[in-house]
Amino acid sequence: MTKPNRLQRAVKKLESYPKSWYKPLLSWTIGRTVPFVGTAGIRFEKMTTEEVIITLKNRKKVRNHIKQIHAAATALLAETATGMMVGMNLPDDKLPLMKTMKVNYVKRSQGAMKAIATLTPEQRQLLHSEDKGEVLVKVVVTDEAGVVPVECEMLWAWIPKNKKKPAMETAK
Repeated sequence: MTKPNRLQRAVKKLESYPKSWYKPLLSWTIGRTVPFVGTAGIRFEKMTTEEVIITLKNRKKVRNHIKQIHAAATALLAETATGMMVGMNLPDDKLPLMKTMKVNYVKRSQGAMKAIATLTPEQRQLLHSEDKGEVLVKVVVTDEAGVVPVECEMLWAWIPKNKKKPAMETAK
């Protein structure tokens, strides 16, 4: 069993509050930590090392000209879900970095949207065992009608937080 990271500990702490407070507090906390996520109004429904589920209501501030959730907001939803999935599994001494984001818009969306991100047990183990690497995080984005309006591919990398400094040679 691996040691819980900072994000896991924060989520666990929020679970100690009354159940009805958990999702609003989780959403507020992450929205304050990542301001763009808070501004967009992304809501966190579930955060575990196995699955992250987030939602976005079709509200005026995230709409495009045809009253659907804007393409950029949809990409933010997928990126946030996958980033949190990596964050829930990455040890504290490593830094997650978005490497590649591919978003194919295949259908018009209807109403609110939901993103579900997952990692395989092998991918989670890789995040713990390698100093640096990359992982393609699976994410499924659906709209209110249960349709998949976008197909997303999110490639995340990780590196050590603190680069090793070369040993200084003494000058004589």
